[in-house]
Amino acid sequence: MARRQLLVTLVLLTGACTAEPAAPPPSTTSPMKPPTLINEVVPPQNVLTVVRDVIDGRTVELADGSRVRVSQLAPPAPCWAEASLMFARTTLLARSVRFTGLAPGEVTMELEDGTDYAVLAVTQGAMRPEGVDGGPLINAEAEASAAKRGLWGPPCNGSATSTAAPAPAPTTTTPQSPPPPPPAPTTTTSPAARAACAVSYKITGQWQGGFQAYVTVRNTGTAPVNGWTLRWNFTRGESVREMWNATARQSGATVNAVNADYNPKIEPGASVEIGYNGGAYGPHSAPTAFTLNGTQCSAG
Repeated sequence: MARRQLLVTLVLLTGACTAEPAAPPPSTTSPMKPPTLINEVVPPQNVLTVVRDVIDGRTVELADGSRVRVSQLAPPAPCWAEASLMFARTTLLARSVRFTGLAPGEVTMELEDGTDYAVLAVTQGAMRPEGVDGGPLINAEAEASAAKRGLWGPPCNGSATSTAAPAPAPTTTTPQSPPPPPPAPTTTTSPAARAACAVSYKITGQWQGGFQAYVTVRNTGTAPVNGWTLRWNFTRGESVREMWNATARQSGATVNAVNADYNPKIEPGASVEIGYNGGAYGPHSAPTAFTLNGTQCSAG
């Protein structure tokens, strides 16, 4: 009898143990967890970096050492290569830029304030567009050409061919006639006293820390001016960085622009144009008073 009771007890215990596995079925709902989301990393379309070197008017070296070329800009014209290099250095060197559309070494480039570098360079006459039939670059080229700005003025006069290089060469022969300039001081002192002049000052571009301006000096008198110095004063701490068609000599706020070897003479009714890049701590305002060889000039 005791053995039968023990047997019954064991059967009941065994049934209880085998009944436990029935519990897992409800747990089959646990795998129903939400799927893990994979965040895809999208390559940036705009990259902000620093230009650490400028090779020419359209080619720069970036902070990571890569060398890129700004698209849709023609090679610098030989007659304006040095001036376009100075423009690019003033505008881009050690500046933050944003480039897009990085192809094999070719980009479109914006300054930190959003200015398109290619459009700015063409507008200022530092470069010409290439491979475009319309749009902002063609409009910029038309503006520069109409204003005779940069390579649209002397010595290039709009020529983009390699034959433009000899253009300055003839002018290097005229410097052989600097002997005339020595007598010039004597000629300039008396004509300068009675010579009349008019000056037009145009700010053609401004960017963070710099600007570009063109100054046109017209002889409104009846005698030629042979050998000239144009003087003006800055009012906000500006400085001349590079100047073409004249030599800049700055002392404090006073700037003296002295004629180049190839343009010492201004005939009655004729004019010369000076262009330069300047540095500024804020917006640049045009000077209001100019003297030519010590004589006050009128506006215009």
